[in-house]
Amino acid sequence: MRIGIDFTAASRERAGIGRYARELVRALSSVDRANQYVLFVPRDAHPDLLRFNWSPNFSIRRAPLNERWLAALWHRARVPLYIETFIGSVDVFYSPDFLLPPTRARRALVTVHDLSYVRVPECFPAPLLRYLNRAVPRALRRADLILADAASTERDLIDVYRVAPAKIRVLYSAADARFRADISDADRARVRKKYALADPYILSVGTLQPRKNYVRLIRAFAHLTSNLQTPTSNPKGTFSLQLLIVGGRGWMYDEIFQSIAELTLQTRVRVMDFVAEADLPALYAMAEAFVYPSLYEGFGIPILEAMACGAPVISSDRSSMPEAGGDAALYVDPYDVNALAAALARVLNDGALRDRMRAQGFEQARKFSWEKAADELRAYLEGKS
Repeated sequence: MRIGIDFTAASRERAGIGRYARELVRALSSVDRANQYVLFVPRDAHPDLLRFNWSPNFSIRRAPLNERWLAALWHRARVPLYIETFIGSVDVFYSPDFLLPPTRARRALVTVHDLSYVRVPECFPAPLLRYLNRAVPRALRRADLILADAASTERDLIDVYRVAPAKIRVLYSAADARFRADISDADRARVRKKYALADPYILSVGTLQPRKNYVRLIRAFAHLTSNLQTPTSNPKGTFSLQLLIVGGRGWMYDEIFQSIAELTLQTRVRVMDFVAEADLPALYAMAEAFVYPSLYEGFGIPILEAMACGAPVISSDRSSMPEAGGDAALYVDPYDVNALAAALARVLNDGALRDRMRAQGFEQARKFSWEKAADELRAYLEGKS
């Protein structure tokens, strides 16, 4: 078969869906040497995000138009400019990013990561909200098969859009093999020096936007640190504790920085931009705890990455996150600042709990793999499941 894949997000976004698509398709290239794959990217694809030792049955086709123009033509103006114009005829076309371009393929598949724009619409700017509310339902109608990141997303698709259950498959994500606990002392020292990291620190990873719930996390951290001002208040010495937030700027993020200033936490809360993917494992491994207080997620890959690196995980109890974290995470109501602060204090002060969470985290992370996801995707592309 000749299979087309929209690789736009993978070639343009370093985090989130871009990272998901890269990991999934990289794994696909290692498990499927029979079918022919053509990856579609826009003119403004980032070359560094396309560097990979692709197997010979994978090729990349670049369009003469940039991502913004393609989105405007396909999903706003709805111009019937078929994807085959750029990639040639395909038997199956797959989009890992919510939307489907016009295609003449016999079968079309789309991944819908979440319905956060429906469940927490207050977290989105109005233009993006209008766009998704129009474009995603069209993609759902046109797709022959819909892949959901988690069972919670599958339930949302059935509840919100009345999608027939037979049309949906759950395809779980994973942490890449480079996320592991045995990070060398030299690598830890290199990353600590490169980013001038404080010790100790709590870590959170995700794009700066309201859905990630950083404002409440910062308030919980303020509550926590107000009780950690002297060494005698905490046996681990976390009176010098810092909070690191790693993620690029998305939208509606001004309140994050306002909260830091209002709570006078400029020396204790550090908002970092994207860091090199190669440095993330050490960042996770050196953290006292990883916190993921999101209001809604399609899956929550950082939960598994943190667990694979040995960081105890505190997570929101909403949407898909309990599916990712299983019994290995400590869950809290993401809207309850006091509960979040209490969870942080509990993990920081209880060494036995941290050890147990680390052991359970390693086990939980091993339940998921990109190779398994790629095998399942191959079956769906071939129409075998």
